[in-house]
Amino acid sequence: MIGYFVVGAVAVVAVLVAVRLGRRAGRRSLQQRLTALSNRLGVEPPDEGGVEPVLSHLERVTGEAAEAVTEASSDAIRLRRALDTLPQGVIVCDENGDVAFRNARAVGLMNNRHGDALAAQAVTELLENAWQEGSAERTLDLYGPPRQTFTVRTRLIDDGRRPLGVIAIIEDVSERRRLEEIRRDFVANVSHELKTPIGALGLLAETLTVEPDPEVAQRLASRIHTESFRVSRIIDDLLDLSRIESEEAPPREPIYINLVMAEAVERVRSAAEQRRITIVLDEPDPPIHVLGDRRQLVSAVHSLLENAVTFSYEDSVVRVAGSQADGEIRLSVTDHGVGIPARDLERIFERFYRVDHGRSRDSGGTGLGLSIVRHVASNHQGRVEVDSREGEGSTFSLILPSPPEYAA
Repeated sequence: MIGYFVVGAVAVVAVLVAVRLGRRAGRRSLQQRLTALSNRLGVEPPDEGGVEPVLSHLERVTGEAAEAVTEASSDAIRLRRALDTLPQGVIVCDENGDVAFRNARAVGLMNNRHGDALAAQAVTELLENAWQEGSAERTLDLYGPPRQTFTVRTRLIDDGRRPLGVIAIIEDVSERRRLEEIRRDFVANVSHELKTPIGALGLLAETLTVEPDPEVAQRLASRIHTESFRVSRIIDDLLDLSRIESEEAPPREPIYINLVMAEAVERVRSAAEQRRITIVLDEPDPPIHVLGDRRQLVSAVHSLLENAVTFSYEDSVVRVAGSQADGEIRLSVTDHGVGIPARDLERIFERFYRVDHGRSRDSGGTGLGLSIVRHVASNHQGRVEVDSREGEGSTFSLILPSPPEYAA
């Protein structure tokens, strides 16, 4: 019996010793792992003082790691939101060539139903070129509608030792391209419009100096006067257009449209009488007013009346009317002249564009009047509408927002 008891006691002691040793071994292993983790994180390793200090250190290190992960996640979210605000599309691929990120603009551009296939193909090809050459660039024209132009630039991303991925930047340059074309056309048109009368002036003056017949000399002098007046008109209209374009937010003051209509009619009355054209002034009763710039509004209505007189048949009627309805004020000019072909309606507001080149030049037109009208409407948050039939006449309407008291 005593022998069995001794054997049992020895067994218990052995178990206790084994547990103790196991705890020490586990503690040493844990201590070693925590020391390695501390060195990796760049913090002080824990002292050997039992399990509690080790657990405290583990909790602290875990908290620091969680804080670092949270901060990194916040930075990533902030970066994504910032990239989403860019007007350019941004696409980032990882080292495997897979798309890791697209900002909102890139998603919109690539999902454009009119050109998504072409755009996606171009971006894919340029990304592949960037992997091989380090960078690539291409201009992509999509003929729409609407017509759009994009520039796609790709560049390899690396850390100096190995490639980390590729970034693609997609920029919509349609408006920039359109403005460049307008600027080139404008310079070419101005040069052409001024060269024609100036060349005529030189030729007429040269002929006049050697012309002995007084009657012929008188006709040449009259032509010189006409051509000089034409040059003056072009310059005046250019100055008016430049001033109106620069005044995107002209001063607003209450102006009775009855006065605007009357002043515009007086400016064009002499030309109308020469062609025996009657101008009918249909003023609103009672008078109504609009908030705007008086000089710009008179210039716009005068341009509409001048075109109506120019392209009306002799002994016809031109009507100018003002009205207010549905929160809008409408100034309309109606003629019964040659009208405008449907194919030209979209282009008549371009600078120097003429439907009938010969007739407008013979009448002294500059081709800038409707451009002035369009800019005046834009400056007053309004619009211009056209209703025209070739051979029947045209109605141009300058539509402006009503003042608050009328809109209410």
